[in-house]
Amino acid sequence: MVEKMNEEVVDTKALQVGDIVTAVVTKVEDKQVLVNAGFKSDGVIPISELANVHIEKASDVVQEGQTLELKVIKLEDDDLVLSKRAVDAEKAWESLQAKFQSGETFDVTVRDIVNGGLVVDLGVRGFIPASLVETHFVEDFTDYKGTTLAVKIVELEREKNRVILSHKAVVEENLELKKKDAINSLKAGEVLEGTVQRLTDFGAFVNVGGVDGLVHISQIAHERVEKPSDVLKEGQQVKVKVLSVDPATQRISLSIKAAQPGPWETVAGKVKAGDVLDGTVKRLVAFGAFVEVLPGVEGLVHVSQISNRHVKNPSEVLTVGQHVQVKVLEVNVKDKRISLSMKDGSGEAEEATKEDYSKYQSTSESSTFQLGDIIGEQLKKLRK
Repeated sequence: MVEKMNEEVVDTKALQVGDIVTAVVTKVEDKQVLVNAGFKSDGVIPISELANVHIEKASDVVQEGQTLELKVIKLEDDDLVLSKRAVDAEKAWESLQAKFQSGETFDVTVRDIVNGGLVVDLGVRGFIPASLVETHFVEDFTDYKGTTLAVKIVELEREKNRVILSHKAVVEENLELKKKDAINSLKAGEVLEGTVQRLTDFGAFVNVGGVDGLVHISQIAHERVEKPSDVLKEGQQVKVKVLSVDPATQRISLSIKAAQPGPWETVAGKVKAGDVLDGTVKRLVAFGAFVEVLPGVEGLVHVSQISNRHVKNPSEVLTVGQHVQVKVLEVNVKDKRISLSMKDGSGEAEEATKEDYSKYQSTSESSTFQLGDIIGEQLKKLRK
């Protein structure tokens, strides 16, 4: 027994500050841990040497019977003071350097909430600034304590014991991957349900399958839209048609108009020859006036059908925006033509030619047109 004790004394005296020893936890108290390192007296780990972050009690970190690698930080007489956090830190820096260089994503547990962010234990103290926790603003971080977050290292300075982590970077990376997958899954021509995310002067951004696409103002409705906010609101569910997808620029062009029945598709059930309708003068041309009788549907009142008296030029008696009453003379849904008359019905109608309509229709899918090139030809006809 004496020989064994002498061997233990010799072993203890052979230790030096900085040595690494292996010990078993024999007792866990609130503010310290006792360990058996095989020496004459037990070693002590103060609570401040258990972890690189603040802990309330020793049992939060270790349990009885656990085997630990410890560093000798004080050795005087029979006092053997050891540190777990010093060993953890040495191991941690090598691992953290590798993670930082590779850009690896790894999980951490939030140990504490402090002013300005979250604290985690990595073997060294890691910090997630408030601005790098989420992609959105978080007012209260209380619920984050004890949760596990996926993070990346964004700053690493061993000399300053500085480890800055970001959960936001991982979230953004995942969102970008989902966005690419969503874009690659979209096909031009398909019709989808979407949600209006944001309105601008030039159109609306609609989310389809987790990615935003632009509906240009000209693609919102068949009729003319002055401002997107006049007909749409954020959060509104809409049906859209995919016009084009560019994976390289991640741009998606959508159309609400193309996903809806065209105005002419409903004409057959709403307008027939003989009907008297209220309309609005949309355009004046040399050979007549185009009058909107349904949203996006215009018919032609030939100059000969404007009045019972002779009218040389439509502008003599009509103005753009004027509300008028017209009688339907003919409906041709296939060619998208409606012939109208403002006369009282006496006299035989001189209908507009199919050529007049085709030139008018070719200028715009939505009946928004420029007829300068037609006017000259019609003037020539009238002079003959």
